[in-house]
Amino acid sequence: MADRQTQPATQRPSRTTNTTTTTTSTNTFLKKLHEHVPNSTQLIGLLTLVVSGGILLIFTGLTITTSILALIFFTPLIIISSPLWLPIGTVIFIATAGFLSMCGFGVGTLATVTWLYKYVRGTHPIGSDGVDYARSRIANTASHVKDYAKEYGGYLQSKVKDAAPSA
Repeated sequence: MADRQTQPATQRPSRTTNTTTTTTSTNTFLKKLHEHVPNSTQLIGLLTLVVSGGILLIFTGLTITTSILALIFFTPLIIISSPLWLPIGTVIFIATAGFLSMCGFGVGTLATVTWLYKYVRGTHPIGSDGVDYARSRIANTASHVKDYAKEYGGYLQSKVKDAAPSA
């Protein structure tokens, strides 16, 4: 112990940098960092996201592994029974497509009949204004064609008589 006290203390050479500038910049950096620190709710949310992602990644790996192993074990069975797959698949496809088409056409027919019933009763369903407008346009066009035929029909009759006076 006595030896330590007798040795002269060595001092570090002083730095020439300004310590107040370094201290204030460090304080402002820490303040900005403290403003952006996530709160406990965000931290728990991030932890939940990481755990859920890990679990889903594990399930994905298990699913891929199981699928590959099943393909390896069942490939001989698939190859042996392959002549049956095309006819069975075709029959199932046609039956499913027919059933879905029948359901779709049934729903469309029911919607159309319901709309027509409402239209005939006068409750003005959606789109009835367009149907009324189209009906009036068709009636006006038919009237104009009728008038045109009356007007020019006589003109054509007179031209036919001029061309064939004995007719």
